[in-house]
Amino acid sequence: MSRVITSADQITFNRSDLQPMPVPGKVMMVKPTFFDVEYVINPHMKNQVGRVDTMQAENEWEHLRDGYKELGYSVQIVDGVEGYPDMVFSANQSLPYIAPDGGKEVVMSVMNSSQRKGEVPYIEEFYKQEGYTIHHANLTGDESFEGMGDALWHFKRGLLWGAYGFRSSLKVYEQISDLFDVPVIALELQSDTFYHLDTCLCILNEDTALIYSDAFNAEGLELIHAVFDTVIEATSYEAETLFAVNAVCPDGKNVLIQQGCTDVNQKLRDAGFYVHEYSTYEFIKSGGSVFCLKMLLW
Repeated sequence: MSRVITSADQITFNRSDLQPMPVPGKVMMVKPTFFDVEYVINPHMKNQVGRVDTMQAENEWEHLRDGYKELGYSVQIVDGVEGYPDMVFSANQSLPYIAPDGGKEVVMSVMNSSQRKGEVPYIEEFYKQEGYTIHHANLTGDESFEGMGDALWHFKRGLLWGAYGFRSSLKVYEQISDLFDVPVIALELQSDTFYHLDTCLCILNEDTALIYSDAFNAEGLELIHAVFDTVIEATSYEAETLFAVNAVCPDGKNVLIQQGCTDVNQKLRDAGFYVHEYSTYEFIKSGGSVFCLKMLLW
């Protein structure tokens, strides 16, 4: 069922029609050994160069790592590499996939910023050691693709949500759709403050999503509401300042989220989710939070 969908009237399937996908049971994280803000490639980094408390960042990262272990996940650690301070945001360098026959595959990213391109080969080496089939997108010129920063799997279904406009090119989703034989719902992002899809859309379970609505145009919002039965909305303060939507719900019931998101957290609890708060303030200085700091794997 491969094709790229850009408007709600193009949706001709029900969620139950989509191929099932197992829930990931592993987490990959990159050590923050060399994490810092050394350049500015998004609005959140402005005035933050050299202002990271690296000891506090390590403490935050370790607390989050331990949170996955407490939920029963196997956590696999990749060493950070000097010269790549943003490599810690391990959601960005790849898009993994598990085929209906159980085969593990991954599309490696083509990073938009020159400062981050060198991260990808190190993550690719990890996937080779894990037995994944490696794919590379056929992109040219200034086209790019930033993995699960912009491409999110629907919970337990072979449906990909893919953003474009700032860090990823629309063209790449045609290739991914054909490669994995899955439909892709393409959403055009509207603000460079929400430059990745994972900053404004969090897929909580098969029928529920958390969003920041102002990050999308009317067509994007219509697509989201056409597929999800329940859409929880974050306020502008919690979405922009606290990265509330850069949360993760790995099992459809437990939500790991930046601490202090009072409004969103109450809405999540009211919807039946268990909320686990973590401090990621040092990483927010670089434009990332809970979701960015991990990769869920099979």
